[in-house]
Amino acid sequence: MAELVGANLSGADLSRANLSRANLTGADLTGANLSGASLNGANLTGANLSGAILVGTDLRDAYLVNAQLFGTDLSSAYIQGTIGLPEYAGTPEDFYAWGVIEAERGNYQAAIQHYNQALNLKAEFAPAYLARGIAQFRLSNHTSAIRDAEVASQLFTTQENPVGFQASQNLIAMVEIAQNPPEVRSRPSFGNALVGIGSLLLRFLSPL
Repeated sequence: MAELVGANLSGADLSRANLSRANLTGADLTGANLSGASLNGANLTGANLSGAILVGTDLRDAYLVNAQLFGTDLSSAYIQGTIGLPEYAGTPEDFYAWGVIEAERGNYQAAIQHYNQALNLKAEFAPAYLARGIAQFRLSNHTSAIRDAEVASQLFTTQENPVGFQASQNLIAMVEIAQNPPEVRSRPSFGNALVGIGSLLLRFLSPL
């Protein structure tokens, strides 16, 4: 809860510091050592984190709108729920992996945002289309789910990935059944099927 608006913390050793929910708007954290520090829920709007060390840093639910993250490595940071993460802060594979984590937590809108960023960086990233389709299905956005699954299916075919193609086809079938459920007393359960497809997403973390 510290008020550190515009603070000059360039090069500071803040390893393991507790800066949870601190207001660091516009702060200069260039080259700061934030290893193991907690910035959970912190406001880092417009802050400069270029070159900061973010090993094991807790950035969950932090605000990073217009923050500068040039030369930082977020691969070991905790960023679930982070808002405003710029596209250059990660690779398509990073954003995809972060999306899968959010989806596992049930945060499908956040997951979709990560998948969108992955696809902005890599337009033919088939696993991201499939993952986004699953998230759309979970949100009952059936039209969007089918559209993403169809694109994923086409890309997996081009990339000669039969497992991904079949997973995409399975998702399309599930959406179609959800749209037109059979007239029986008990409606079909998609939980196990989605878990099966979801487990495939983890296999794509070392993508095509």
